[in-house]
Amino acid sequence: MRDANALQDRHALVTGGGKGIGLAIARELLALGARVTITGRTPSTLDRARVALDGGDRLHTVTGDVAEAEGVATTLDAARAAFGRVDLLINNAGQAASAAAGKTDDALWARMLDVNLTGTFRFCRAVLPEMTAAGWGRIVNVASTAGLRGYGYVAAYCAAKHGVIGITRALALELATTGVTVNAVCPGYTETDIVRDTGDRIMQKTGRDEAAARAELVKFNPQGRLVTPEEVAEAVGWLCLPGSASITGQAIAVAGGEVT
Repeated sequence: MRDANALQDRHALVTGGGKGIGLAIARELLALGARVTITGRTPSTLDRARVALDGGDRLHTVTGDVAEAEGVATTLDAARAAFGRVDLLINNAGQAASAAAGKTDDALWARMLDVNLTGTFRFCRAVLPEMTAAGWGRIVNVASTAGLRGYGYVAAYCAAKHGVIGITRALALELATTGVTVNAVCPGYTETDIVRDTGDRIMQKTGRDEAAARAELVKFNPQGRLVTPEEVAEAVGWLCLPGSASITGQAIAVAGGEVT
């Protein structure tokens, strides 16, 4: 049974928390008693999330772009002004774009790294002083099975997510004696807008119908289905619990047994 007070008085910051996996993570952390700040680029998306989450005075929203260096500082300032020190950082914001390697131009490469990798590192770096000073903290980076294996036509995305796992492992070693843990969860294909967009691209490029495009994605999961955002969120919530203190430096696949 979920303990509604497990994270009481803890402040969680969830990037990309307005929809999909991020929204499910925010809901899970609220259910565990945390105060939650969610960020995103689109105010209307955050407004809908606020209604959907119904978090009352334990929920705060901040508009910001993780790909912009100055946005990290302003986002954190706004989060701290609302709920104080960040105890739980969930780097969830991400973006996926596909192209053959020979057609991956510098702009696409840079965008995939800025959003998925550099933004993650900047947020980690920014919260470490307060977490280490407090002697307690949880950082969970939402990577992907693309950070554990390769997929065709997403070289830039794979490189970025491999980098996220590298950051996770390096920081876990640096912080091992500080009370701060750093882990990654690696969802397989999940029922989100990113996966729906991937299905649309398959249909456009191959002429397949929706069912066939979905089957192309589902085939990676031995369970024969897409992962749900809630399943990823529960893994994140578990890693944030006080009892998970000895779990650090891990990249945990939430992928139905997909070989990684």
